[in-house]
Amino acid sequence: MLDVPDPDFTSSPRAQANFKLAAVVSGFVTMGLWLVYGINLVVPFDLIGLGLSPRQGSGLLGVLLTPLLHASLEHLLSNTLPLLLGLTLMLYLYPNASVRALPWIYLGSGGLAWLFARDALHIGASGVVYGVLSFLFLSGVLRRDMRSMGVSLMVAFVYGSIIWGLVPINNQMSWELHVSGSLIGVVTAWWLKHFDRPPMKIYDWEHGEDDPEVDTDRWS
Repeated sequence: MLDVPDPDFTSSPRAQANFKLAAVVSGFVTMGLWLVYGINLVVPFDLIGLGLSPRQGSGLLGVLLTPLLHASLEHLLSNTLPLLLGLTLMLYLYPNASVRALPWIYLGSGGLAWLFARDALHIGASGVVYGVLSFLFLSGVLRRDMRSMGVSLMVAFVYGSIIWGLVPINNQMSWELHVSGSLIGVVTAWWLKHFDRPPMKIYDWEHGEDDPEVDTDRWS
C-alpha cells in the first residue's frame, strides 16, 4: 500500500515556491548548455576537443566539461527537455538529497566513463540526464508514497525507451556515459532514500480523538 503525502503540505505556499525555484534553477542550468553551444559556434576554435578522452591525463578536464558540450543542435535538443524536466522534479521533490546527489551524478558519470569507456571523444549531458532519471525512478520505488511513485511511473512511461541507450548499439552514441550516469543515479537514490520524506496524510481512524492535530502552519 502506498502512503499518501499530506495535501496540506504538498499544496502549501512553501511547496509552490519550492517548485518555482526548482524550475528557475533548472531553466538556468539548461540555458547554460545552450550558451556554451552558442559560444562554440562563434569562437575560432572547437570546444568539442575539450571533451572526455578515457584514460588520458588531458582527458580528465572532460570529466568537468563533457556535460556542457554538444556536437550538434539535434544532440543538444535531445538532452534539453529531459534535463529540464528531470532536474526540476528532482530539486522540487528531493531538495536535500539533490544537493548531495547532483555533484556525484555530474562528476561521476564522466569519471566512471573515463575509467572504462572505449577510446573515443565523449561529450554531451546525457550521462547527467540518465543519472537524474535513474535517481527519480528508483527514489519513487524505494519511498513508496503516491507522489514519488507517480513520478517514477511518469519517468518509466515517458523515457522508458532510453534503456536502449545503455547498450552499445550505436557507435555515435556514448552508451558508456549513459551507463555511468545510471549507476551513480541508482547508488545515490539508495544512499539518500531517507531524505526529503514528506509528512503523510493521517486519517481519523489512525489516531484517537485525544491526539493533537497536526500543525500545518510550518508549511505556509
